[in-house]
Amino acid sequence: MPLEILFAMAVFASVMAFTPGPNNIMLTASGVNFGFARSFGHMMGVTVGFVVLLAACAAGLGLAFAAVPLLHVALKVAGALYMLWLAYKVATAKPVRDDAGADGRPLTFLQAAAFQWVNPKAVVTSLSAVAIYVRPGLAAVDVPVMLAVFGICTLMSVTAWTGFGVALRGLLSNPRHARIFNGAMALLLVASIAPMAI
Repeated sequence: MPLEILFAMAVFASVMAFTPGPNNIMLTASGVNFGFARSFGHMMGVTVGFVVLLAACAAGLGLAFAAVPLLHVALKVAGALYMLWLAYKVATAKPVRDDAGADGRPLTFLQAAAFQWVNPKAVVTSLSAVAIYVRPGLAAVDVPVMLAVFGICTLMSVTAWTGFGVALRGLLSNPRHARIFNGAMALLLVASIAPMAI
């Protein structure tokens, strides 16, 4: 793969991974409410789930959306409903101190991985990446490079956003502040549904 394409791909992957979206909002909230160690499964689920989604798009998922437009509509509806449920869970989450009992729990590895399939930002990013960076006749070369680049960028992003949440824990030790934060994160998650209407 030419260096200029690799560089452009890395920039695109970084921008898409690090900008706010459903995954990053939920990981920040998870870092605040559950800490880094308990959020690890959530982090790995996002990373692995996104790479699997990207591989599926490279294998032809985009063609399925083009051939069956109703599939895309179903994905939007399912994604919106699931994100509303997640927003409710974030809004009503009770912060768990390191020394407290575990009443709540972060998303599991499988839940976070499955969420990628109804996450509009993840789906659009995957379809766009395949369309832009996989050269005709060179998929055997381009796809593994793309999976590695996006996997690394996603891993760095989930680590940074969860770490950001952990850093906020001290500021949000007051239950009232924590409730306000969780409410704001839930509203941001709901707001991230808006692009799905387009």
